[in-house]
Amino acid sequence: MKLQLSLSAKDLQNVAGVFKGKSDPFAVVSIISSYDGAIIGKTESIKNTLSPEWVKVFVLEYKLGTPLKIGVGIFDEVRKGSNKAMGSVIFDVPSLIAAKGGSKGKTLPKGRGTIFAHVKKPTGSGNFHLKMSGIKLKNEEGFMRKSDPFYELSRKDEGNKGTEWNVVHRSKPIKDNLNPNWEDTGAIGLDILCSGNLNLPILISVFDYESDGKHVDMGKVEMSVSGLLAAKKLSLELTLKNKKGERGILVVHEAEIEGVDGMENIEDVDEVENLVNKLSKVSLEPSFLDYMRGGCEINLCVAIDFTGSNGDPRDPRSLHHISDTIRNDYEKAIGAIGGVLSKYDTDKQFPVWGFGAKYGGIIRHCFQCGSKTEVDGVRGIIDAYHNTFKSGLVLSGPTDISEVLQTAAAFAKSGLEAAQTNGTQKYTILLILTDGCMSDIQSTARMLDSVSDAPMSVVIVGIGSADFSSMRFLDDSGKHDVVQFVEFSKHEHDPQSLTSATLEEIPHQFTNFFIRNGIDPLPPIEIEEEDIVIEPEEEDFDLSIDYTDDGEMIVNNFGGYTKPKGYSDLPY
Repeated sequence: MKLQLSLSAKDLQNVAGVFKGKSDPFAVVSIISSYDGAIIGKTESIKNTLSPEWVKVFVLEYKLGTPLKIGVGIFDEVRKGSNKAMGSVIFDVPSLIAAKGGSKGKTLPKGRGTIFAHVKKPTGSGNFHLKMSGIKLKNEEGFMRKSDPFYELSRKDEGNKGTEWNVVHRSKPIKDNLNPNWEDTGAIGLDILCSGNLNLPILISVFDYESDGKHVDMGKVEMSVSGLLAAKKLSLELTLKNKKGERGILVVHEAEIEGVDGMENIEDVDEVENLVNKLSKVSLEPSFLDYMRGGCEINLCVAIDFTGSNGDPRDPRSLHHISDTIRNDYEKAIGAIGGVLSKYDTDKQFPVWGFGAKYGGIIRHCFQCGSKTEVDGVRGIIDAYHNTFKSGLVLSGPTDISEVLQTAAAFAKSGLEAAQTNGTQKYTILLILTDGCMSDIQSTARMLDSVSDAPMSVVIVGIGSADFSSMRFLDDSGKHDVVQFVEFSKHEHDPQSLTSATLEEIPHQFTNFFIRNGIDPLPPIEIEEEDIVIEPEEEDFDLSIDYTDDGEMIVNNFGGYTKPKGYSDLPY
């Protein structure tokens, strides 16, 4: 899935030096891997502010189950000399997606300020290029001086406080000029500018640049992409106004769209309008991110195989052998997969069930693991698994998951019903860990078919080296595709590969359920800055950069951040 990432900061520490005013901060964004990183771009610098809101938006690719971290380094732009580091943080993208409103904050050590990251879904495609000039703008500088005009493009959004204008592009100021000829904007994504809706209002605001950041209003005009296309085609002049009246005019020299089918052959404004209407009526199906932005939560249930074929837990060769030094494959799978999915559940309370064991001589095909109906976090799942061996069970058989499927489906349905009563949404993922084939595959397939209407995905992880052909059969069973089977041994040395393989179908199954049942995403949660969760920065992340003669960024040092190999990174 594609994500739009935007950044802001508050109360940064001033590093400009005595008598030099405030810092001019910009942010460098990097993708963090295990031992290094790659810069994906930087924001514009904003003059004389310690609480910047950067316009630059970054587009990220994210796949559920794949770890993704971004490093954000803040620097004070120095015209002559080296830029000064102001601090850096790391954001975990899955946690950011799951956060309320898609927003999180990280504090810089030693009271040096807070960095905020925000993600949302891009909508629309193609890019827009705009080039404008101003004519006879009204001077705001007083006698013997002229204004230094620049302009901003703002999109219209509906937020908590009603209509909000959010800046998406800011031009460079033109010094001492009331007839400025601004540079081409370059490619602005239509998803960022207007969510692909060419009729969405855009506010063009012109300001007189002031070095203290208190820029003076020189006039505004409300327009749209389609209106700017028409202004270019018909040579229309746009009148700037503010509370003082008319303040000059804008002339559109270039207004072009690229990357939208059909636009390149348009000859007149009527054809533009026809295409605009066509694009505006395109109905895009809601995505996984739409539901998450609306506050949908994911519940995790875990079911563990306690059949005798796993071997005596006291034997080091057993798949259930518990060691103080080496995690068994059940523990590894729980840690890796649970570590990803737990980020999407705010209370992190998970039911853990077992199957295939005897209690008091009676075979139990679904029983509670641990002393609680729901345990706390991934650590709680592991503890419940360990404590089950102290509960007097006898590993037995056969391998039958039908009752587990029924129990999980009932849990998933009641969870969604309760959530809808409270004005929210929930979806459940059942993680089944098993060492062998089903005792009655046809009966299991029928049960799976009967529960496939539940708000639930079933992830089956095969532990050990048994014949898992029956599991692959289940992967293709049911009237709805809700099962994903993965053989653990093929991914045992790579937790990222394991989580990617097991969770890759979840977003599709997730959205299919809601769309199939006519359940739309809830409106995106809009969150005020004071309500954003702010976490302390715990990673040791040190990024320093430099520039080549042509202005290209290079990494001088990407050190201090190391990620342990293998499963030492698991969250328990």
